[in-house]
Amino acid sequence: MTKILVSEFINKNSLKRLKDIFKVHYDEKLWKNSNKIIKIIEDYDCLIVRNKTQVNKNLLRKAQKLKYIGRLGVGLDNIDTNYCYLKKIYVQPATGMNAQSVAEYVASCSMSLIKNIPLLHSGTFKGKWPRTTIKSEEIKGKTLGIIGLGSVGKKVLEYCSAIGLNILAYDKYPRKHEKKFKFTNLSNLLKNSDIISLHVPLSKKTKNLINKNSFLKMKKKPIIINTSRGSVINEKDLIGAYNKKLISGFALDVFENEPVKKNFLKKIRKNMNCILTPHISGITNQSNIRVSNYIVDKVIDFFN
Repeated sequence: MTKILVSEFINKNSLKRLKDIFKVHYDEKLWKNSNKIIKIIEDYDCLIVRNKTQVNKNLLRKAQKLKYIGRLGVGLDNIDTNYCYLKKIYVQPATGMNAQSVAEYVASCSMSLIKNIPLLHSGTFKGKWPRTTIKSEEIKGKTLGIIGLGSVGKKVLEYCSAIGLNILAYDKYPRKHEKKFKFTNLSNLLKNSDIISLHVPLSKKTKNLINKNSFLKMKKKPIIINTSRGSVINEKDLIGAYNKKLISGFALDVFENEPVKKNFLKKIRKNMNCILTPHISGITNQSNIRVSNYIVDKVIDFFN
């Protein structure tokens, strides 16, 4: 019988579907013990993970029977995909299954930051009543620049268009059939966007994609939103750009180091127009169900 190892959280109904067909070992905290995973992985045909389990060469060398890796999410930077290819191990992400959740996050952060909600909250909480001292803007008619137009970027475009945002899109590999999207180059997007939202995978080419030089090219005081990977933005340069009033606010759901380090948090002042969240933009009750069911469907198709 096919043996499956699940090292991180999966929806309970999806897990039951797996157990009805396969022999499954489930431990949602197993990712914390990489040595144990390496010790037992040789017995398994399939591994299902999220983003915390480090599927590196040390693990894969021991995985003599492994044929399939299901990723309960989209990013693959915790999986050595090149080595998987060499070992003929199929890697399946849950492409598009959390896109709606991310799109709603981007829209809500855009509205909150353009209206200076974090500053208004802070001032009100302190008893200052900043009704006339902190100004707000309407989001309708503003321009959203989307960097990366994969499944998530497309959903952000669709959702944010519906609430009145104009869209500029940049993708290194624009699809010719996507004529309804207004593609532009990165430089033009930076110069003309009121809000910039990042949706690219982390790679050598995208690391520090947004840096000191990028901020200098931007339209006056835009908003930055990052739900992709932390290292796509140079965090030091981001804080510097805010302190120099080159940008008016930012929302970070991802960080160079996760959990976020105290050294970074020390740079965040209470009166900053920013939103920090713990890598949850794609995680909702609904998306967890979709992601889990999608991967289970793919596993069943592969082994049956």
